[in-house]
Amino acid sequence: MKGNIVLRTVMLLFIILLMTTATVTGQNAPAEPLVYEDIDFPDLPYASRWIEINGAKMHYMETGDPAGPPILLLHGNPTWSYLWRNIMPHLETSGWIIAVDMIGMGKSDKPDIGYTFVEHRDYLWRFIELTRLEDIVLVVHDWGGGLGFDYARNHPENVRGIVMMETLLRPFPGFDQLPGEGPAAMMQMIRSTDGSAEAVMLGQNMFVEQFLSSAVLRQLSEEEKNAYRAPYPTPETRTPLLVWPRQIPIGGEPAEVHEIVAAYAQWLTENEIPKLLLYAEPGMMLPAMVVDADTLKAQYKNMETASIGEGLHFIQEDQPDAIGMAIADWLERAVYTD
Repeated sequence: MKGNIVLRTVMLLFIILLMTTATVTGQNAPAEPLVYEDIDFPDLPYASRWIEINGAKMHYMETGDPAGPPILLLHGNPTWSYLWRNIMPHLETSGWIIAVDMIGMGKSDKPDIGYTFVEHRDYLWRFIELTRLEDIVLVVHDWGGGLGFDYARNHPENVRGIVMMETLLRPFPGFDQLPGEGPAAMMQMIRSTDGSAEAVMLGQNMFVEQFLSSAVLRQLSEEEKNAYRAPYPTPETRTPLLVWPRQIPIGGEPAEVHEIVAAYAQWLTENEIPKLLLYAEPGMMLPAMVVDADTLKAQYKNMETASIGEGLHFIQEDQPDAIGMAIADWLERAVYTD
């Protein structure tokens, strides 16, 4: 009952947000654009690393044993590797932990590209190649899931396991198949061609200033909000945040992404790679009410499921310890058994 009430509240928040975005002035945002050099990250003990790809630098953080099995953490929209900061300590004894920033996001460079799924994919695949990651465990969230699933389908020999949470498992047949009226209305607005999406997503940074906080149960601190704001100080830097929701395959469009997601959706049901699905209550993309362990285990080979407690979409901010411990336990039991 409590989960249903929270979920209905979140859906109502989406609707209210849509009704008010035309007059949002960004009053919650800092007066001056933030840059990384101005921000203290007291809860981020990991050094930054960069690797050059196609003339642009991709940022990542690492911890654990570089000689151990690689565990690659893939974030989604509108976050960056900062999202994993409280989960990484739980995995340090499990291998070499790498949290990468997708191109144009976080501390990665922002080249003049379209930021489509395929372009993100090209940079990620090259990142994996250049860092010589072999026999990878993928830990994925949001669009990091789409990218991770697609990589695994195309490189199954290089993937040892997949941990997924709050991500895209299959295309949506239509807007009415999205979870609730609020997200459907928001997606229709974002895909509009009248300039309203650009006004709220680029001009007012809606995904960072409103959506992110609304999809976390606890209250983010101002320092945490600043960490998420920092990569996107100007409308131009927010282009990836607008393109990503326009890439969600709904009703067969965009056709190229629909084909990719449909292919990995089928592949996920067929392959024997160990999988762990972590879900929150009530959740958003994977609401607890539709995560039926028996059904999922019947649909997906070698799949385990586990609830990590209360959470919405950015569950790493609400339940980092539960997530980290669940992954570490699963790795020891189901993946690193030989």
